[in-house]
Amino acid sequence: MRRLKRLTQLSAAERRILIRALIAVGAARAALWILPVETARKVVARTASWESSDSVKQVVWAVGVASGCVPRATCLTQAIAAQSLLANSGFPSQVEIGVSKDKNEVRSFQAHAWVVCQGQVVLGGRQVEQYNSLMVWDQ
Repeated sequence: MRRLKRLTQLSAAERRILIRALIAVGAARAALWILPVETARKVVARTASWESSDSVKQVVWAVGVASGCVPRATCLTQAIAAQSLLANSGFPSQVEIGVSKDKNEVRSFQAHAWVVCQGQVVLGGRQVEQYNSLMVWDQ
């Protein structure tokens, strides 16, 4: 009920970007669940193929909110969705995936995905400097 009340308080433009983000995050989550990552990226890009004039800040906000509504929307799910939405708004971006050795476990590591746009980390930026980048996907 609280989410519905917040939704009614948003402007029409905010609701539109939020709906687009929900579709993109949902598509990314479903695609990553059943498809290889590269195929999932292509599916999300096609699913979220509408043109828009949203800002980077609006896209990041909407993906963050939408991810709270999609179960298991991991950092990779969010990054793939955000990259597609950013591309549709005319902002080229990169998804970076990195790993970091867990200092508390001898044989353990952590992986993380984040989005870089216009030379800055715009999504998933919490402590990315601790990760060694393994791959970068441009769009």
